[in-house]
Amino acid sequence: MPPDTAPRRCAVVGLGARARLYTEALGGPYADRAELVGLCDVNTHRMAVHNGWISAARPGRPPVPAYPAGRFDEMLRRERVDLVVVCGVDRTHDDYIVRALEAGCDVVTEKPMTTDAARARRILDARRRTGREVRVAFNYRYNPVHAAVREILAAGRIGEVGSVHFEWLLDLRHGADYFRRWHRDKANSGGLMVHKATHHFDLVNWWLDTAPETVFAQGGLFFYGDEAGRRRGLARDYTRAHGSPAAADDPFAVHLADSAVLTELYLDAEAEDGYHRDQNVFGPGVSIEDDMAVLVRYASGATLTYHLTAYAPWEGYRIAFNGSEGRLELLVEESTWTRPAARGAGASAVMHGAAVGDAAGRTELTLRRFWEEPVEVKVTTGEGGHGGGDARMLADLFGERAPGATDALGRAADATDGARSLVTGLAANESFVTGLPVRAGDVLDI
Repeated sequence: MPPDTAPRRCAVVGLGARARLYTEALGGPYADRAELVGLCDVNTHRMAVHNGWISAARPGRPPVPAYPAGRFDEMLRRERVDLVVVCGVDRTHDDYIVRALEAGCDVVTEKPMTTDAARARRILDARRRTGREVRVAFNYRYNPVHAAVREILAAGRIGEVGSVHFEWLLDLRHGADYFRRWHRDKANSGGLMVHKATHHFDLVNWWLDTAPETVFAQGGLFFYGDEAGRRRGLARDYTRAHGSPAAADDPFAVHLADSAVLTELYLDAEAEDGYHRDQNVFGPGVSIEDDMAVLVRYASGATLTYHLTAYAPWEGYRIAFNGSEGRLELLVEESTWTRPAARGAGASAVMHGAAVGDAAGRTELTLRRFWEEPVEVKVTTGEGGHGGGDARMLADLFGERAPGATDALGRAADATDGARSLVTGLAANESFVTGLPVRAGDVLDI
């Protein structure tokens, strides 16, 4: 970094588990370019936990100033914040984004950008009014295999794309986790069509360089929730797992005390806000779907058939692109099967199968052009989360770029990209209720 350029002053709001990606990056490898000067959360204990992790990684570093959520605006003023990273509960994103923009800050927000059309309009209006920047952290764009897909499609290797078939499977550990946490309430998360599938809808928008026009969807709560649990004999009589004998051998329970991270970040923080990270996936109060089918027509004329299943025996996804000159197929097996949760002090806080010892699968990208033998496209993925996508995204957000350098793949996502990814899921949620096709422009005109 040039000696006359001061690092950007950054703050992180929402200090759950995902925020650790940013607090460690800003407190460590990118500290010379993006200085972490503020933490903000509804729970002061969680802020102290993050400060402890930062101090352990960089001994001697003074604690990052921590502000309760009610003092967010004061933090922006007092710490002279340039950039706010938003990681809180999804329904709160728009409030922090808009307040940060109006205070003269740029914003990086975790996906989804927000949870409904009215909140998305607030963000888009504030961005236009203030002229500040909003970046949406779509780390899947930075996964090397996803970048290879974009390159192949953009080069016309299969001609004009007519249709996309996309199936995403969440296994019995990772999928179940959305039904233990605040995500289980659609008012908080927008459901998996918004919280999870916004990743996938963004990828299709980006890969095809287009936007959705019409959406038809069907979905429901098939596996989780109290009614399904009773019907299949899976339900156990407990509200939350901690301290409950009924949860001791439940393969769908998470035991916070088995993980040092979950204990620090959630169990020890409960006294302050009452949030339970370990709710019964077969208990009452689940208002999101776990099995969803979506049909989308895009402005380009292409169609998408998409299915998300949150109770699969393995984790991963299959995608196929049918074009006027061939077909491109991607298979990603993140884990081939799900082990029952193991009890013990060494249990991990990570809920993804391959990361906790389940059998890791494979990644295969195959190009099938007309009249030619299929060709396997070799792609080297990186270390860390999302096939190395997290590390590459952090470098793009906070690292140094050469003067005039641009990303030919266009991976940086702004508020418009965030809104376009949302509109498919929002329209799908509406279609679930009405049973009718929904015009994307009637939901959110971008």
